[in-house]
Amino acid sequence: MWRSATFSLFKQAAKNFRTANNAGVVRSSSSLLTLVSKSPHFSTHNKPFFVLSQNPRFFSNLSHDIDGDDDSTVESAISSSFESEEGRHFSPISDENDGTQVEGFEVDVDKIEDYGVDVDKLESVLSLLQSSGDAVGSLESSFRAMDLILNEEFVVRVLETPLVPADNLIGFFKWAWKIPGFSVTTRTVDALVRAVCQSLRKKDAYALWDLVKEIGEKENGVLNVDILNELITQFANLGKGKAGLEVFNAFGAYGFEPNADSYYFTIEALCRRSIFDWASSVCEKMLNAGSLPDVEKVGNIISWLCKGSKVKDAYLVYLSMREKKKYPPKRSINFLIVSLCREDETISMAVDMLDDFSVEDRKYAIKPYTSVIRGLCRRSKDVDGAKRLLLKMIEAGPPPGNAAFNFVISGLSKAGDMEEAMKMMKLMESRGLKPDVYSYSVIMSGYANGGMMEEACRVLSLAKKNHSKLSPVTYHTLIRGYCKLEEFDKAVALLGEMKDHGVQPNTDEYSKLIQSLCLKGLDWKAAEKLLEEMKDNGLYLNGVTRSLIRAVKELEEEEGLATE
Repeated sequence: MWRSATFSLFKQAAKNFRTANNAGVVRSSSSLLTLVSKSPHFSTHNKPFFVLSQNPRFFSNLSHDIDGDDDSTVESAISSSFESEEGRHFSPISDENDGTQVEGFEVDVDKIEDYGVDVDKLESVLSLLQSSGDAVGSLESSFRAMDLILNEEFVVRVLETPLVPADNLIGFFKWAWKIPGFSVTTRTVDALVRAVCQSLRKKDAYALWDLVKEIGEKENGVLNVDILNELITQFANLGKGKAGLEVFNAFGAYGFEPNADSYYFTIEALCRRSIFDWASSVCEKMLNAGSLPDVEKVGNIISWLCKGSKVKDAYLVYLSMREKKKYPPKRSINFLIVSLCREDETISMAVDMLDDFSVEDRKYAIKPYTSVIRGLCRRSKDVDGAKRLLLKMIEAGPPPGNAAFNFVISGLSKAGDMEEAMKMMKLMESRGLKPDVYSYSVIMSGYANGGMMEEACRVLSLAKKNHSKLSPVTYHTLIRGYCKLEEFDKAVALLGEMKDHGVQPNTDEYSKLIQSLCLKGLDWKAAEKLLEEMKDNGLYLNGVTRSLIRAVKELEEEEGLATE
């Protein structure tokens, strides 16, 4: 068989070279090597049957005159082509070597016998598995009829062949496992798991896990960590977090210690299904074992935990990496800082993380620094801490923007420290930043809340000078301040000023002012005038406020009648 196969390859190679532009001269034997390597009789997969040694003089003097399919002509041409200038003669096939030795090639017969795979039967098995619908009876009965001799190499070849349905591979493996003389090995199980995991069917994944569990119970020393990790990854891809956790929990039963990838893939599987509580538990085990994956994967874990509101667990992961002088990607660090700033009790952790930025990284860390300033002002009410951090940014970077200044100005204004708020706005201007409408509005709100309407009006004048159009909130702040002081005439006048500056009052503005006029000023006439104004502007006043105007009007009329 091998002799005829070798001769056929030589014959085909001779024909191919005959059709070349210069068929008499061949510079190398690469074409023949390619032809040999592609033949199923000379497979070189994993453990080759024989070793090919290239001869650069192969076909170097091949004649043009090889014609037809006459075997004797081809054999003669091949034999004569290897006769060198020094008188060396090469006969590819002779009775003496029986076709097992060819100059330029060495055929290791022992390896052929060791890894002997019946190619015809292999092709029959693959044909049956790839088109199981054409098989007569069950797959197992068809396998028995083939009288197969199974070994590790044969089974691996079957499992590594593409385009075989995953359920058929599992069925073939189960049948092979029952055959006397065939032993399940780590290599065969690994090949099965990798092949089946190419499928994206949940049914195949669960069937594979059931088979692997059975193998783990009956065969000692066959499974390994990589096989289980591959299963966890498959369940993660399929969105089956609980099944992934089941595989992870089986490590101890099989006598394995999870490695860094085991923890990572399990956490990924659980977070994909938003099972963050269980993911935190696995994360805790990972930290206790000190088995952390690379920085990119740690960054992913931190991001997943932050999305699941497990910021404290994410921070512990960050600390573990920091102890090893390793840091996750900047995007994960920034996301963690922003997430920590959303809760009062974790803002101090975010402040601590800012010290880990290098001088170079600090230049591009405006977002995390601004998030911490916002958290200090709005969450912990630590305006002084926010102010110190802002001044630190001015000194060492990153340069603060309008948002950072506005958070501090707003915090100072709400705390009633208007002098410091105005100083901060002047500092903002000195750095080339233009205070926006929000900056002026929060300062006016602080003055209005303290009853200092004259100072608030001065700030309004500055705002109108620097901005062509203000927001309704700006005027609403002052109107509310005047109403609080029961200076309703000034409040109504300010409402008219809004329209002159292109700011259209909304229903809420009218409604609150009308309520103040009725409840505090008892001025139903001014309230009715505003109501007519609303109608002209196409605004609608709710029935409760309309009733309030009528009630005040009727009350005044009753008092007038009583006086008469």
